[in-house]
Amino acid sequence: MDKIIIEGGRKLKGEVEVSGSKNACLPLMVAALLGKGRSRITGAPDLMDVRTMGQVIRTLGAEAELADGVFSLDSRGFSRCEAPYDLVRTMRASIYVMGPLLARLGRARVSLPGGCAIGARPINLHLAGFEALGAKVVLKHGYVEATAKKLKGARIVLDKPSVGATCNLMMAAALAQGTSYLHNAAQEPEITDLANFLNRMGGRVQGAGTDCIEIKGVSSLTGCEYAVIPDRIEAATFLCAAAITGGSIRVRRARLDHLGFVAEKLALHGMQLSEEDGALRVVPARGPKPVNICTMPYPGFPTDLQAQWMALMAVTPGTSVITETIWENRFLHVSELTRLGADISIQGNSAVVKGVRRLSGAPVMASDLRASAALVLAALAARGRTEISRIYHLDRGYEALEKKLARLGARVKRVGAA
Repeated sequence: MDKIIIEGGRKLKGEVEVSGSKNACLPLMVAALLGKGRSRITGAPDLMDVRTMGQVIRTLGAEAELADGVFSLDSRGFSRCEAPYDLVRTMRASIYVMGPLLARLGRARVSLPGGCAIGARPINLHLAGFEALGAKVVLKHGYVEATAKKLKGARIVLDKPSVGATCNLMMAAALAQGTSYLHNAAQEPEITDLANFLNRMGGRVQGAGTDCIEIKGVSSLTGCEYAVIPDRIEAATFLCAAAITGGSIRVRRARLDHLGFVAEKLALHGMQLSEEDGALRVVPARGPKPVNICTMPYPGFPTDLQAQWMALMAVTPGTSVITETIWENRFLHVSELTRLGADISIQGNSAVVKGVRRLSGAPVMASDLRASAALVLAALAARGRTEISRIYHLDRGYEALEKKLARLGARVKRVGAA
């Protein structure tokens, strides 16, 4: 396995451009199966998860290729209804294929998904929604099997605003008979992006970005070309990287309107954000202040940025409290941050962070995707050398992160396993 080695203590400066959103691209790739013919998704990030989803799609019979930031799909061979364990176990988002399988083929057999080890992430909301649309769903031998001669529009109330369930049910309802309503729907920008993509293919989706989405089913959809939105989590990670090193950078393609409460929390920390020519400029705080956060569904503070924020608070004078309400095991990075000298204690689903003057480099190990990013940020601020292992997690969600940081002046390199 590769490792990342960082010599910390340098302020970041210059410009960096964020890639297309992983969390938006994955459902778009799968939604392309709903359209007859060819689709092209531009701005697709070259990530392990994106390539894995391409493999899943090819097992279903469609042609799929990722090259030079463009994901191309030809759905004419889409005829197989099974997504196997060997692929699905590596990535939770593989469950997204259920919606298009049911909508176009009337049958789906998908292995129960895997992904980061950050707690139980049941798919009961997906399955209850499919049943409301008229599908028969059973669990057999580690697989979800669903059948439906024709899905029919329904009114579905989600127990909580799940991004995955909202995406899956939107796709299934797009080709259902009649009109569907998703209440308590997720409101993330990635949801709006999927709705815009479905509409570009000829769908009739309204209300995306609110807690009630209306989907009027159509008889067929056609392939199209579409540009995926930029990655708001990557953008926010770079903003935190600037803050933790005391640097000033421009983040191209970052969208302030996609940051939600993150922008407010950065301002409370003391950072200055300004929009200019399709970029966000960040000026570090002269007197940084500790800021409490509580992870919440969008537009609240995202759970995918909780670990990075903890790294920033670890070197911010004063005491902050970070409360995780989304996933129960998302504090696995705490023990590794403490190896670097952070003062963090866990109290239930909250972490109390007492800022220290300086972190010091040490060997650490990543436990999941966002924990990896947090360790990178901490290493940038630490004195001396930090060696981060198990960075395959990082490759699932950040495209060439070490190269982008190097262009900002960080002393960082990737090395292969001996």
